[in-house]
Amino acid sequence: MPKIDNIEETPNPNAVKFLLKEPVTTGAARSFLGASLAKDDALAKSLFEVGGVVSVFYMDRMITVEKEETEDWDDLLPKLAVPIRAAEAAQGGAAAAAAAAGAEAGALGGTLGALMSDDPRLIRINEILDEKIRPALAGDGGWLEIVSLKENTLTIKYQGACGSCPSSISGTLMAIEGMVQQEVDPALEVVAV
Repeated sequence: MPKIDNIEETPNPNAVKFLLKEPVTTGAARSFLGASLAKDDALAKSLFEVGGVVSVFYMDRMITVEKEETEDWDDLLPKLAVPIRAAEAAQGGAAAAAAAAGAEAGALGGTLGALMSDDPRLIRINEILDEKIRPALAGDGGWLEIVSLKENTLTIKYQGACGSCPSSISGTLMAIEGMVQQEVDPALEVVAV
């Protein structure tokens, strides 16, 4: 059962990030944009059952919860802490990592092909995202995945606190596009879904 180490605000006023002492996954990101999508995930399902929750994202030692705009954090935070503390901590070791990789492949669905492509542009884009973008987004309670790279259009999907944050749709998206145009291909356009 993970213990909550800290709760941090994010740039998105409707999302908070719970930092945990134990991981709830071993490298696999989980993102749920509604209760109906979380029915097969015990942790996410229990967080939606609290009520007032719009989305749940978790990875390693971080859980980001986005609330409905009308909800009050003072009322919601103590209720969210209960299912987080009751969650199963991820188990370490090679078997757990292999299971997590398999679960991640299933959770990512259509993105798996894009992530496993041998397109040199995509390989370089992932390196740029891993070095310069994803750590900053994780610090704010979010993440991003590549959905596809077709011709000159890179499609990405924000997760966690970044999924509905205005700055991710404007500033971060423009920064990503500028980086990939400068370092990979000047003809690339980046769009978020």
